[in-house]
Amino acid sequence: MLAIVAPARLASTRFPEKLLHPICGKPLILWVAERIRSQAPDIPAYFAVDDERLRSVVEGAGFNAIMTRADHQSGTDRLAEANEQIGADVLINVQADEPLVAASQIGSLAKFMDEGATMATLATPFRTRKDFLDPNQVKVVMNESGDALYFSRAPIPYKRDGFADFDDAWVASSPAHRHLGLYAYRSEFLREFCSLPPGKLEVIEKLEQLRALENGVAIKVGLTDELSIGIDTAEDAEAFEVHLKS
Repeated sequence: MLAIVAPARLASTRFPEKLLHPICGKPLILWVAERIRSQAPDIPAYFAVDDERLRSVVEGAGFNAIMTRADHQSGTDRLAEANEQIGADVLINVQADEPLVAASQIGSLAKFMDEGATMATLATPFRTRKDFLDPNQVKVVMNESGDALYFSRAPIPYKRDGFADFDDAWVASSPAHRHLGLYAYRSEFLREFCSLPPGKLEVIEKLEQLRALENGVAIKVGLTDELSIGIDTAEDAEAFEVHLKS
């Protein structure tokens, strides 16, 4: 059984209670729920929530919500708890604050799992030098088989011969890609992953996916030209509202 699960935590440092923030009169979490339903109508979808207000909004609109503990350290832990009730063999993790996830992205992750992957994620080409240098835009480099070699907040690979041609065009042709926060896991690996201690690289970079690489687990990386939008600030919400109106 394949399921989509969106871990949904109400608290947010940069944008308090953003999942309930109204955008064109509708809470953000419902824009995400409706998008998932429209893009993947044949896959059961759930929101793993940590607050009764989120559950009320989700279930009130006819979507599935599962109540999870409020003290989880990550969305992956919340995902694993929710699957104790769902019982899926393969899970696709969609972020509850990304309202433009695409059918092709979900399909790419599902295909990797059909082919036997343990874990998979997505990336897209960088378009600007500014984004490439931004530590909040995570970089991933892959081997010839499409497996992740490393994820970093630093601009990798480092250009030893200098940066005279380090412009938008160079970045667009770089072997580094911008990581997107969509994942797929096998349920047995998800349970194992959540039982492992944080890795040394994970602690330094604050990137949870490095725990899998540090423990020898291959992560398949699919490439997409469809860039999902994450709502992290009030300004992001305003930009998404402008996008909807246009």
